[in-house]
Amino acid sequence: MATERTIEEIVTPTPVSEGAGVRLRRSIATRHLDYLDPFLLFDHFGSEDPADYLAGFPMHPHRGIETVTYMLDGSVAHADSLGNSGVIGAGDVQWMTAGSGILHEEMPKAGPRRLDGFQVWVNLPAKLKLTRPRYQDVAAAKIPELVRPDGVSVRVVAGVVDGVAGAVKEIHAEPEYLDVSLPANRTFEQPVPRGHTALAYVFQGEVSFGEASDAASGRVAATRLVVLGDGDVVRVSTGERPARLLLLSGKPLGEPVARYGPFVMNTAEEIRETLRELREGTFIRP
Repeated sequence: MATERTIEEIVTPTPVSEGAGVRLRRSIATRHLDYLDPFLLFDHFGSEDPADYLAGFPMHPHRGIETVTYMLDGSVAHADSLGNSGVIGAGDVQWMTAGSGILHEEMPKAGPRRLDGFQVWVNLPAKLKLTRPRYQDVAAAKIPELVRPDGVSVRVVAGVVDGVAGAVKEIHAEPEYLDVSLPANRTFEQPVPRGHTALAYVFQGEVSFGEASDAASGRVAATRLVVLGDGDVVRVSTGERPARLLLLSGKPLGEPVARYGPFVMNTAEEIRETLRELREGTFIRP
């Protein structure tokens, strides 16, 4: 019999300033929650004031990880040391495998609507830390969206829902990345492999998970990150109001983590080598 995943922890995002001065809310990579294997970082950026984001993220390095940017609204221009460039807008996804090393920039553009979106960092296993960098840029129109008979809709960025496979494939962590919208008084169930890390980020409305929920209110309200315990299925329900959330899961690596800013390796010596290469100009490999 399938076991429901219930709430293990509810995390209130921490306000931070990153890049050249972008204001955002961080749920993973804080003093409270540093790492949730294989997820290294979870940020929610969003504002109607361009002063909160226009400074952007000028050219900076990454190694040993994958970064996932999912836009709800607004747009971000990007460019990198491989010669890639473009703009991702509302509903688009950029899944970047930094691998052996990449320099890139992400510069939000002003208006006409608010800027709103998410960035997640996913760890790479030791055997792929120095893999060749690559991009998967996926336009909104190519991300499958299914609507169930009860009105629940799901955008499938990665993973499989009701036999529909997501747009992003061939990722080591076997990730699931779903954007789920629930009308009032509805329930969404999704199987998640036992042993995989599972989390949800509620960013509109409020929901409950399984038969256990926030003891204070009975529901988890936006904006909160929910860490889910182990089990076979996630069950999320709405009350009198609609809600929207991201559901993420991935296979833990169970490997040592040595972390220094945008570099995530397995040992301190590998971090020192990375910094040496950066100083000597050999960070970007042929």
